[in-house]
Amino acid sequence: MNIIVCIKQVPEGLDVKVDPVTKRIVREGVKSIINPYDLYAIEEGIRLKERFGGNTWVITMGPPQAESAIREAIGMGIDYGVILSDRKFAGSDTLATSYTLSLGIKKIGNFDIIICGRETLDGSTGQVGPGIAEHLNIPYITYVSKIIDIKENKIECRRLMEDHYEIVRAKLPILITVVKEINEPRIPSLKNMLRAKKVEIPIWNAEVLSGDESMFGQDGSPTRVIDVWTQTIKKDGRRVEGQPEELADEIIKELKKIGVI
Repeated sequence: MNIIVCIKQVPEGLDVKVDPVTKRIVREGVKSIINPYDLYAIEEGIRLKERFGGNTWVITMGPPQAESAIREAIGMGIDYGVILSDRKFAGSDTLATSYTLSLGIKKIGNFDIIICGRETLDGSTGQVGPGIAEHLNIPYITYVSKIIDIKENKIECRRLMEDHYEIVRAKLPILITVVKEINEPRIPSLKNMLRAKKVEIPIWNAEVLSGDESMFGQDGSPTRVIDVWTQTIKKDGRRVEGQPEELADEIIKELKKIGVI
């Protein structure tokens, strides 16, 4: 079984910098981590290999510094990794990103399952996974909380919904997006960490991918960010003192003033 995991580096913490001209997140020179949801995707890819055998890949699109994310995934137990990096990819929205990743996946070659985290913390759209599946013309299942079984070229999954679960079956090859409930990511082993330091990480640019360059980066992105701002939340408070029965009356008066009751 061949398994490909799509991952992304996101800024660490809440200190996100935005370019005032382009309105895009500044990634170069910013301390980044693997998107937390993608850690569950990596772990599930490794577990599938342990259950069914085969090879595992991680693929990411971003600046060269994304190499650290690839090596971390290999340290967890992934076999191979590749970075898609080119100035032509800059400014990609979810459509252009999913297109570029689909080209990288095609270049890797045969696959049975593609795994993505449910969403990224810096975008929270959950669109890239399904977008990749559409570009590759394969089925997809979102919000997978458990892979029940894979046999006879079919997969059976438990899918997390708002107030219930669904059991979904589909044919391979397939793309799935996973939620936190699916597993607990492992700590990288010393053996794999040593291997991760030595392995060569190829970087594929636009020329290598041989795609339609009008669909790369900002040119291929119909989404336009008009403005970005930080919301300021003001919290007003009032301290009321007195006996319990007096406090109850005061609280009711305050709630009536603000229209709660």
